[in-house]
Amino acid sequence: MAGPDYGALGATFKSVRVLQVISLISIIGMTANFISEMVNSNKTPPQVLIGTLSVTCIAVLYCVITYILFLDNSLPFLIHLAMDGLLLIALVVVAVVIGKPLSYLNCQVIGSTSAFDSAYDYTAALGSGLDKSGTSVVYTDWIAATKTTCLEMKAIWGLSIALW
Repeated sequence: MAGPDYGALGATFKSVRVLQVISLISIIGMTANFISEMVNSNKTPPQVLIGTLSVTCIAVLYCVITYILFLDNSLPFLIHLAMDGLLLIALVVVAVVIGKPLSYLNCQVIGSTSAFDSAYDYTAALGSGLDKSGTSVVYTDWIAATKTTCLEMKAIWGLSIALW
């Protein structure tokens, strides 16, 4: 079941789809982990994370369906082109919304000894705001709370940019 033979373009389509699915599943895993941790702490996750998870789940479904249709030689290329364009727009929106506050953030200084006083004050203020059960997590405050969170969100941002 090799699918239709479209030469180098067909092989490129297949390999790019596989790489897209791998990137999207990575984004889904990291985002779902963040949402799970917040929900388990009785916090409402930011809409940015929920939107990212929704768009990437739809994108994985779309990639799998178009890959199967390509293998069956029943993929209408013009419709596929239009749908790829819409998916591209959705992924650009995800990358821009996630990356807007992340682009100004230097993850390496979070938790370092040179910025300990301001980071301590910042996380103490963040923690006191999250002590209430059922409160909503503010995305811009949350990404700057720990170095690990910052780096993982930058990984999600980078993978969503790579999908362009």
